[in-house]
Amino acid sequence: MKIGFIGLGTMGRGIAANILKAEHGLAVYDINKAAADELLEAGASWADSPKSLAEGVEIVFSSLPRPSDVIDVYEGGNGLSAGLAAGKIWFDLSTNSVETVRKLHAELSTRGVRFLDAPVSGGPAGAASGQLAVWVGGDRAAFDRARPVLDTFSDHARYVGEIGAGSIAKLVHNLTATVMMQAIAEGMTIGVKAGLEPLQLYEALRAGATGRARSFDSIHRRWLPENLDPASFQLSLLHKDVKLAVEMARQVGVPSRLSQLALEDMTEALNRGWGARDAQSVLLLQQERAGLGSFGLTQKAIDDVMKE
Repeated sequence: MKIGFIGLGTMGRGIAANILKAEHGLAVYDINKAAADELLEAGASWADSPKSLAEGVEIVFSSLPRPSDVIDVYEGGNGLSAGLAAGKIWFDLSTNSVETVRKLHAELSTRGVRFLDAPVSGGPAGAASGQLAVWVGGDRAAFDRARPVLDTFSDHARYVGEIGAGSIAKLVHNLTATVMMQAIAEGMTIGVKAGLEPLQLYEALRAGATGRARSFDSIHRRWLPENLDPASFQLSLLHKDVKLAVEMARQVGVPSRLSQLALEDMTEALNRGWGARDAQSVLLLQQERAGLGSFGLTQKAIDDVMKE
């Protein structure tokens, strides 16, 4: 299968190298030709433009920094738009906007070209080792056809839904990761200012229940299936703990904006009479604010995903 790859930066170079190692024919393009030197030495061919690359391959992959870069590669007389013909497939591995990928999909669909959003997670090390997560939205048949190529650079390629679904998953992933990092920073600064040595505190946090768990594992038995009664750990007890931590932060003069917001939510949940429910019942408030009812998930369906 002849593959084209556009964007040979810190992520793209490693991904393209793994495709080439799997003995797929590979054509590459980047605005900086020097970025392709090692790939060309290893047997890849050079395309003078996105158009010429698209004309000579079955599947195009792009890995670019911003939505505007994806549009720049697509548009113009030498862009992908001019080289993609009916039957060809384009996977955009960039972290893109949902609006952009849906617009490209709509336009290319009228020409018989299948466009899929397929952002990746795992960083440069994962790109080099072939251990990336790839979340794909778009045509399922195109995903299945390209699966052998996706598996050359990913140990977790997942079809997640219609066009835009991959971008939604990636943006939510990075958003929640950032908020969690900020929460950790808030907690660490409170603990250090209260008198604990940074390394001792870090090691203590890693040894706790949350520190030992994968970030999203804590919600799969309680909040997701709404299995909140009887409680594993009562909301009233967690409210007490967070209130004490916020009071400690105030005493040592450390801002605790995220912690204050969490405490306000738990106080609201207590005022609704949820104190004896599981502590994760506080998360129902966000569902309500988002205008969502129950997710309708069964424990079996969740457990099946956890096994993958």
